[in-house]
Amino acid sequence: MTHSDQTTPWLRWAHQRPAAVALKVGQQTYTWQAVADRVAVTAASLQQQGIGPDDVVTLVGKNHPDAVWLFLATLHLGALTAFVPPQPIAILQRKLETIYRPAQTIWLFCAAPDDAAGLPAQLPNLRLVTVKNRMLSDHGGMPQPTTAVLSSHYQPEQLSTLIFTSGSTGEAKAVAHTSGQHFASAQGLLSQFHFTADDTWLLSLPIYHVSGLSIIYRWLQAGACLRIGRVEANELSDVTHASLVPTQLQRLLDQDMPHALTHVLLGGSYIPPALARRAAALGIDTWVGYGMTEAASTVTAKRVDGRESCGSVLPLRQVKIDQERIYIGGETLASGYYRQGSLTSLCDDSGWFDSKDMGYWHDQELCVTGRADNLFISGGENIHCEEIEAVLVRHPQIEAVVVVPVADATYGARPVAVIASAPDWLPSEASMRGWLDGRLEKFKWPDSYYRLPEHCRTQGIKISRAAVKTWLNAALKACRNVDPS
Repeated sequence: MTHSDQTTPWLRWAHQRPAAVALKVGQQTYTWQAVADRVAVTAASLQQQGIGPDDVVTLVGKNHPDAVWLFLATLHLGALTAFVPPQPIAILQRKLETIYRPAQTIWLFCAAPDDAAGLPAQLPNLRLVTVKNRMLSDHGGMPQPTTAVLSSHYQPEQLSTLIFTSGSTGEAKAVAHTSGQHFASAQGLLSQFHFTADDTWLLSLPIYHVSGLSIIYRWLQAGACLRIGRVEANELSDVTHASLVPTQLQRLLDQDMPHALTHVLLGGSYIPPALARRAAALGIDTWVGYGMTEAASTVTAKRVDGRESCGSVLPLRQVKIDQERIYIGGETLASGYYRQGSLTSLCDDSGWFDSKDMGYWHDQELCVTGRADNLFISGGENIHCEEIEAVLVRHPQIEAVVVVPVADATYGARPVAVIASAPDWLPSEASMRGWLDGRLEKFKWPDSYYRLPEHCRTQGIKISRAAVKTWLNAALKACRNVDPS
């Protein structure tokens, strides 16, 4: 399906396959016609509240079903949706100040009402958005669509989404994409990764991350079925596709959860070849990729094959490597960084985006060695944090790891590992020597190991490197301030 005109994709599918099941939440199912009707109702509700084309609606929350209806309705209205996770009010307010001009109306929808507590008194322009006609109506059926919204204002080349990314500095930036750029991302991936109208993709990743939002666009691209849920036994019985981290897939297989999975897109950390082989024996095709928010998710992808590359470049993307630095171009690249209605270009003068990742080509596949800002010098030797992490995560008792350079009087800096593992196991530098010998050069061995605090994880999936650094520096400072007497 192409998206060159203003017809919304759900209306196209409603015209072509009105009775096909398009969306599932728990035991509730919606056909494409029902989705189109629901979006029309929601768009009319938003319009009655005062929201129109070019307005910005900020959506705070996880994958509540109303969040999906709200997003599709804002696309219908020609409005822009900013996706924000639940977070402390002070951080939320800073993000709102990034999005809105001082006198601009702040349209805010919170999946959980408490997420907005305290904001109205501080922000006089704030308007709380409601989504009427909840997912399950009081009468058990779909409300009738209204004629209040006479026509769609959807335009594929209009800005449609803002997703915040902290990048390497920790400073939040709002990345602005059009629907056309998101659909280019979906089209390129689905040309390699099999997903058709007969399949169902589980929306378990947060939609305020590009990895979650991209699932919605793949669903709309393929005219398939979307299940909003979690990685649990009662949610997987009719799911064919899922985006998981390796530990989730491992847990799913270990617990022998009933499922219908045929394809899994893996991300987040090292993927043991044995896990991929075990999944393959059960008919599950596992894939790995490389991507980022600015490129609308996946840039390269491949089937897991035991080699440590991230796969070849997908259609509609471009990748070049200059002095080990990875640059990205193509049709999925964001329109820019958004601030109070203005865009700042992502790209250099030649149209390339500097990912700040480092890598190289091997057999026409991209190999990523790490972030440029995660490179440090120890005793005159260059060390990549990710190189050490890639080795440590292969240890059978280490689930995840972040390596942090710590100042050292002799070497300038030394690596320290912060790990997630079983509660009763934490390695020491001495106990790891034998395991690291032959796997990693000795000067790269971590000097010490610390347990990963739970607050450094975001939604239990991604580990915040910035949060780990902040926590470790505070912990080491506290240790130095302890009076040895």
